[in-house]
Amino acid sequence: MTPLLLHACCAPCSLEPVRLLMEEGFAPTICWTNPNIQPKQEHERRLAELRRWCSAEGIVLIEADEDSAAWERAVAPIGARDRERRCRACYGLRLAEACRVAKREGFTHVATTLAVSPYQLFETCNDVLVRLAGSQGLTPVIRDFRPWYPQATLRSRELGMYRQNYCGCRFSAAEAAMDRARLRDERKESRK
Repeated sequence: MTPLLLHACCAPCSLEPVRLLMEEGFAPTICWTNPNIQPKQEHERRLAELRRWCSAEGIVLIEADEDSAAWERAVAPIGARDRERRCRACYGLRLAEACRVAKREGFTHVATTLAVSPYQLFETCNDVLVRLAGSQGLTPVIRDFRPWYPQATLRSRELGMYRQNYCGCRFSAAEAAMDRARLRDERKESRK
């Protein structure tokens, strides 16, 4: 099996990528580096769930550096006004650290679980990963895991995993809340 460093945003989003990558002949090691996740309690809850799952599955988990101050300097000023630019900067910060870890630990292949969520900017994320992996001499493993999102959701519920309802940063939390309110209002309006 080919060793692969898999950047993970959370345990539920790791389920299907790990399964599919293993079926493909990769041996994933999970890398956690998510300074975007706010508030601190949410960050700790997601990390604890990932630790629990990795331990139960016998998957190695590397907890990489997280520079929240760098996130605040590079990403937060973009704010809500330009989601694509904000997410690109956030992916860049997180995936750059994952690629540094991959290079340092002797991996040749790197991937991310961000590609499982239909709420992520798939092309943007992959563009960032390809560029950063290439700069470190790594092979980016790009897979569209989005078709398996429903299975990941179902499996995570069956496993009793904590599931969050926003990507991680305070801007995505506000956007998700607005989307939920809009959907609620649409359902109410359709019942009239």
